[in-house]
Amino acid sequence: MGSPPSLVARPGAGQVELTAEGSWTVAHARSLDGLIDETVQRMPPGQPVSVDMHRITTLDTYGAWLIERLVRARENLPGGVRLEGLPERYKSLFDQIQRADRAPPVPAPSRFSISGKLEQLGRATVGFGNELLAFASMLGALVLSLGRVIANPRSFRLTSTVHHLDRVGWKAVPIMLLITFLIGCIIAQQGFFHFRKFGADAYVVDMVGILVLREIGVLIVAIMMAGRSGSAYTAELGSMKMREEIDALRTMGRDPVDVLILPRILALVIALPILTFLGSMAALYGGGVVAYFYGGMSPDIYIERLREAVSLTHFEVGMIKAPFMALVIGVVACAQGLAVKGSAESLGLETTASVVKSIFLVIVLDGLFAVFFAAVDM
Repeated sequence: MGSPPSLVARPGAGQVELTAEGSWTVAHARSLDGLIDETVQRMPPGQPVSVDMHRITTLDTYGAWLIERLVRARENLPGGVRLEGLPERYKSLFDQIQRADRAPPVPAPSRFSISGKLEQLGRATVGFGNELLAFASMLGALVLSLGRVIANPRSFRLTSTVHHLDRVGWKAVPIMLLITFLIGCIIAQQGFFHFRKFGADAYVVDMVGILVLREIGVLIVAIMMAGRSGSAYTAELGSMKMREEIDALRTMGRDPVDVLILPRILALVIALPILTFLGSMAALYGGGVVAYFYGGMSPDIYIERLREAVSLTHFEVGMIKAPFMALVIGVVACAQGLAVKGSAESLGLETTASVVKSIFLVIVLDGLFAVFFAAVDM
């Protein structure tokens, strides 16, 4: 640790002479802080100060910064502070300390000022542009990878695709059937509860059939897939990014899009229409169960009314949306996974962002399809 530090003040000819001795290192941090603070308070403000440093035996960054703090505390006073006798071996360290943080800090704009609001708007605009660029980049890389597979079918990773199809498709069937069944029950129950006041019980079947096949079936399944499979994709790719496995693939000459991303997105595009069909059937069955037990409608009447109310067009509308929603979920999830930095906090943030963005884009896409199908009279 060296000899204890000291800072002795002696009156001189028109100035205050300070003699620094001992070891000025972080090991003596507590005593050094007290020495500097006491010296700054006791020195008269109108006299120049000289610091004799030739008796300092050891000096590190901490000790050099304390001496610099003394210098800066009196640099605007008459005479200032003059340093003398600094050992040659410490001059480069002290020069670095003197150059640090000389510029005055720029005050941050107030969050509630006009400039603060404009800064927030600018940052949000840049962030939105970067997210669009990342989405477009991932979509372009996926198209190029698909083109390479078409040109060379033997490079397609069939085993990986089947594995992910089992995970996002087959293993998701129970939860999708349960959720959509309950949604169908709820829609039918609310329909009977309110339509009964007007004697329009039969129109509940129309509402359940059209709403489930056109909108609710595919939308609920897509939202569930964004939360279940999209978040898993982001977490998996983000963990690989943190462990540098993706960099290792590039080092081996393999494209991560071909190996990791294309099989996942293809599995999602195949699985979502299948789950949408199964979920829609489960929701219609749930509506029929409620119609029988709550609405007093026999299964024959329910099925006949459903055949009259629902056409093939309604079924086609829901099924056309499904692969596009799957593509959006997969691209967003994989893009967010590759955006993970080297910390667990970043992994959590990107996984959350993946789910939120996927659900938002799925709803926006559903709205755009609604406008489109209305325009083409479907």
